[in-house]
Amino acid sequence: MTISGEDPLIAESGAPVSDSVATPRNHVGTADGSGQAPMGNGAGRVGKKKGRRRKKRGPVYASGQKPSDAKAGNGKLGDAARSGMPERDTGARSAVNGGARPGHAAHARPAGNPARSPHGHETRGSARPEPRPRADMAPDALYAALDLGTNNCRLLIAQPRERGFRVVDAFSRIVRLGEGVGRSGRLGEAAMDRAVDALRICRSKLADRGVMRARLIATEACRSAENGAIFLERVRSETGLVLEIVSRETEARLAVSGCASLIDPNSNGALLFDIGGGSSELVWIDLTRPAEARRRRMSDRIRTWASLPVGVVTLSERHGGELVTTEVFEAMVAEVADMLRDFPEAEALDQAVAAGNLHMLGTSGTVTTLAGVHLGLERYDRRRVDGTWMTGDEVNLMMNTLTGMDYAARIANPCIGKERADLVLAGCAILEAIRRRWPCQRLRVADRGLREGILVEMMAEDGVWRRSPHRQNGRPS
Repeated sequence: MTISGEDPLIAESGAPVSDSVATPRNHVGTADGSGQAPMGNGAGRVGKKKGRRRKKRGPVYASGQKPSDAKAGNGKLGDAARSGMPERDTGARSAVNGGARPGHAAHARPAGNPARSPHGHETRGSARPEPRPRADMAPDALYAALDLGTNNCRLLIAQPRERGFRVVDAFSRIVRLGEGVGRSGRLGEAAMDRAVDALRICRSKLADRGVMRARLIATEACRSAENGAIFLERVRSETGLVLEIVSRETEARLAVSGCASLIDPNSNGALLFDIGGGSSELVWIDLTRPAEARRRRMSDRIRTWASLPVGVVTLSERHGGELVTTEVFEAMVAEVADMLRDFPEAEALDQAVAAGNLHMLGTSGTVTTLAGVHLGLERYDRRRVDGTWMTGDEVNLMMNTLTGMDYAARIANPCIGKERADLVLAGCAILEAIRRRWPCQRLRVADRGLREGILVEMMAEDGVWRRSPHRQNGRPS
């Protein structure tokens, strides 16, 4: 399987090079106010205080503020520094070789970067040297991306190819790491055990394949759980893998990076959504605004974004996932619709959707399930699903089809199955809330996302697509 992933410095549909990992919001009220338990000798003593009521999490917006408080034009990713939100890396991007454990940096990058602000953000307008091919990376080196989410643990191992990469190995397992986090605020023991078992398999694949460079991330479950950082220390101890907890901002950007080549270049842009297990990201990519000269990355076209603290696991746990009546479904839609009211530049997005040349781009199990049912697949086939276009009427028909199924029928459907049967309608409710607010008439389906975005960014940083027979170490021979 080969996936397009153009060099972001020279291609319209590329991915950004910069990275910004923001400190998670204080949604869970941990001792240090960081949203994570402190590390070190006191780590094991951190726990939920008795009698304390968990703070309800709200959406996170592009500027770190609600639209009523934010100035116009502050919608691009990377504006967290202007909102006073500190930056912190919870892990390191890694190079893996024969003697180093996956997740540990065998080839450390310089800490300083003249193209970034003191907070780790790319300094807009500043000169930035073009990435050069790394001297320590062979042309056929393998890269890996691991995404530990609220519901799934996914690994992708790939080899660079001209204008993209070829997947050489993949792994996906539903672990439901975030099971019960919405109620307790903590990762459960059984859920952590399932995740560690899956990560052991990932560790073996990384070692067996001889992966040279990897980035391993954890998202909403570890971001919001009080014991998220403690769990990742357990992962490091038992598997040798070091995972970083990425911010919601980074998660939204990676989704754009992974799906950029599926955006219709003849449209006015796309409304990208990523419905996860514990959070859902929504990104407006505006192609009507000219990109800066010499910087034509798709991330530069991000106009605004939001991250909603709701996903298929959390929503189904609150409302139920097996028996979903019309009333229950509408209650889920209403809950998500309430979160969309403060979306930044909502009125401008209303006008863009009304103009008719903006399409939706969905990357999640929900939308790939809809596409699989729409195509009448007897067995899920990624090659047929990825890139599929659906009209508004076709989406309506499939939504009615899925919501009309009972639990047993959802289990029996080959594109849903037992592992997703209690989650798929919660995902449909999130999508329905978005579609009612912004009724785009075209939806493109992406069976790709964070892992592909990670791979594209790492390969772009290493300059792999700039190599040619006439170049050595990034310079003309």
